[in-house]
Amino acid sequence: MKTLFAAYRVTDLDRSLTFYTALGYVELGRVDTEGGSHLVLLKFPGEPAASLELVHRPVDARVDVGSGFDHLAIQVDTLATTLERLADAGLEPGPVQQPGGPHGPKTSWLTDPDGYRIELVEWPPGHPEGITAADFA
Repeated sequence: MKTLFAAYRVTDLDRSLTFYTALGYVELGRVDTEGGSHLVLLKFPGEPAASLELVHRPVDARVDVGSGFDHLAIQVDTLATTLERLADAGLEPGPVQQPGGPHGPKTSWLTDPDGYRIELVEWPPGHPEGITAADFA
């Protein structure tokens, strides 16, 4: 088994697509369902498959993100370059943090139009991609 993707309910599909496209996602495909709902699957250009789905149900009330979801973590190659690109696109990433100390990962936080939090992570040199069992040894 493996995780396929996370799905976010969004209030305004166009606004959310603008945000996630500026973040670097590209649209893989979409499904329009009965009742005017839309599912849009996104991926990063280097990914072979979808990693995020935006779910827009216009008949539902505004999205409430206070339901237990905490955040989405996205690995970046170089955090400084990513933050500059995001700021140029009109997004507002937070300051660089080093929660694991000077030899740990660099992070920055960003919030999407519906209030979903996104953690951008740059691993230190030599760290494998993603979090592995070695991170807990």
